[in-house]
Amino acid sequence: MKKLILAAALSVAALPATAEEQKKLITILTAPEPQTQLMAMVLTMNAVAKGAQAQILLCGPAADIALKDAPESATAGQAPKGASPQGLLKMMIAKNGVKAEVCAIYLPGKGADASVLMEGVTPAKPDVMGAELIGDDTTVMSF
Repeated sequence: MKKLILAAALSVAALPATAEEQKKLITILTAPEPQTQLMAMVLTMNAVAKGAQAQILLCGPAADIALKDAPESATAGQAPKGASPQGLLKMMIAKNGVKAEVCAIYLPGKGADASVLMEGVTPAKPDVMGAELIGDDTTVMSF
């Protein structure tokens, strides 16, 4: 009987967290430096691997990594593993369903529309993002 109770307790403890228990992470990236951009992607990717539900908000020069025709600084591989900011962003969108957005004023500031963004990236809605930022289970990481 004790073995059965112990086995039941262990199986409950091993159950995955429900969506309501899942930690939410919003990464806000504004830094123009490719190394900082890559580190933001690496840390976000690792949080996702640990079970976080992640969202990325790209603003200012960092939003350039979301362009179809991104600058070389966003696409060039960096040491030690040859990863790029845009490459990790694409991977997280495709494999993990990470939500990626550019600041609402980024595209108007460039004189462009959403057609210049890579697949999976959309303009943010300030009212929605504002509500998400103050969510009870939300951690905000800013670079």
